[in-house]
Amino acid sequence: MELNEALRTTGAVREFTEEPVDDATLARILDTARFAPNGGNRQAWQVVVVKDPSIRRGLRDAYLPVWYDYLAISAAGMTPFAPVTDRAAEQQAVEASASSIAADAAAGPGGFAEHFDEVPVLLAVLADLRSLAAVDRDLDRYTLVGGASIYPFVWSLLLAARAEGLGGVVNTMVIRREPEVRALLGVPDEVAIAAIVAMGHPVHQPTRLRRKAVADFTTVDRFDGPAFGD
Repeated sequence: MELNEALRTTGAVREFTEEPVDDATLARILDTARFAPNGGNRQAWQVVVVKDPSIRRGLRDAYLPVWYDYLAISAAGMTPFAPVTDRAAEQQAVEASASSIAADAAAGPGGFAEHFDEVPVLLAVLADLRSLAAVDRDLDRYTLVGGASIYPFVWSLLLAARAEGLGGVVNTMVIRREPEVRALLGVPDEVAIAAIVAMGHPVHQPTRLRRKAVADFTTVDRFDGPAFGD
């Protein structure tokens, strides 16, 4: 697949067929993704291929309550878990409707979250905090920069999967329950959970993604400068 086509057509896939993904295919995906750019070439990632059904169910069980909180906060018109937000209003939204959302989900067939443990491939991507040059760690705001050495690898996993005819999605919901997920996967304290990548043969491969135009997010010289290209 031509690179620009892959970049423009690799969307989030959450619906998979029951066809398994063999280890040889997964090994090729990992072998390609390992060339992702990262700070100091320290390659601070570690991957756990989660196959054990009980561990998979544990990941699902960690995911679900966070997902229902996410839906409750979204329904209240807020960006869920945003670093800059009204925490009181967020909690109020969770208390008002998360339990009813969970009950409705339990009464139905369930979607991606409820069947998370059944996804053909689940990859836990971990980050060794000792190897991240998080230059913003001491700023008086949410730290972000350390992820620059991990998430390009995660994106490369999805691009490599796309080249194999697969699809996938990055899931970070379980990180909100990181202590229990760390115990579930046997992850030491100096290592963080960066993402769970779900992957498989897509029921539908997205090819027409919707994104903002360049002028909507690019300015010249300053944050409040003129739109680039105008």
